[in-house]
Amino acid sequence: MTSVDCLVIGAGVIGLACASRLARSGCSVLLVEGERWIGSHTSSRNSEVIHAGLYYPPGSMKARLCVEGRDLLYRWCIDHHVEHRRTGKLLVAVTPGEIAVLEELQKNALQSGVESLEDISAKQLRQMEPAVSGVAALLSAETGIIDSHSYLQSLLADAQRHGADLALDTRISRLQHDGQYWQVEGVSCGETFSMAVQRVINATGLFSSQLASCIVGLEHRYIPETRWCRGRYFSYSGRSPFAHLVYPMPEANTAGLGVHATLDLGGQVRFGPDVAWTESIDYQVEEHLKGDFAQAIQRYFPGLDADRLTPGYCGIRPKLSGPGQPAADFLIQGPETHGLPGLVNLYGIESPGLTASLAIAEHVARIID
Repeated sequence: MTSVDCLVIGAGVIGLACASRLARSGCSVLLVEGERWIGSHTSSRNSEVIHAGLYYPPGSMKARLCVEGRDLLYRWCIDHHVEHRRTGKLLVAVTPGEIAVLEELQKNALQSGVESLEDISAKQLRQMEPAVSGVAALLSAETGIIDSHSYLQSLLADAQRHGADLALDTRISRLQHDGQYWQVEGVSCGETFSMAVQRVINATGLFSSQLASCIVGLEHRYIPETRWCRGRYFSYSGRSPFAHLVYPMPEANTAGLGVHATLDLGGQVRFGPDVAWTESIDYQVEEHLKGDFAQAIQRYFPGLDADRLTPGYCGIRPKLSGPGQPAADFLIQGPETHGLPGLVNLYGIESPGLTASLAIAEHVARIID
């Protein structure tokens, strides 16, 4: 049996950010991950966008932590030499009927503290992005792209530099507080183990509700249902037709922002994600989806050559809302909520989780301080 100050469970972007932050504060940190590599699920299967904070309800955790996290992330990238680029993003109203939606998005963003927005006329849009069809747009200069894999590695390197340890292929099966420590049981590389820790951070993303059910004494009412929502991407071969990220208006009553165009740091374009609810981990991208993607893309990119679309990759979002329901906020529960000392559970950390990761880590550190 060994003892550490902080056990961080889950080595996705949130767990890594928490491990880095806590190790820098002087805590002894053990970071455990059930897979054989870090960031193997949601953290490495997304659009790799640094979000400005346009979409989230003012005052929500998503809105606040996105804006705070965005600025922290840009600074981190500079300080830790993580490749990124402030590409800017164009939100496009394709038809006159969508202008009102665009205006509401702008008001929402301003109320959330996003100030670097610029109205773009149809003429300006044609000059900026000749391939894009639209009657008006909004330019978000603070939106960018990041090499998410390099970011994950930089967080791990920082955590380890400050003394944190990483255990891969390690799954926790039981946690119980004995009045002084958390007694933890699990299996690591096929061998059972037990240990005592002072604080526990549940940052397991897709599996956060499952892990919470293994915590003895945690009342069921504090364990939300985590729903899995697939998001598939198609790559676009050849030269990019865009200089900016291009987003249509968010689709009403869906779990996503519409099939948008993002760039990677090599200049290649990918389109996605779509919305597909699932009950299993399935990262396949079916070829037959090409027609649906092409139809969605051609609304704002009428010159699309569908033959250049090829299946790309798929991610799965951990959601706290279901089909047809409004998007739920992040849910971060500490002792003041569930009553168990030194325990923080993070649920529903989907987009903008990557952007907000450093701000989330600061929030967690304040909870358990």
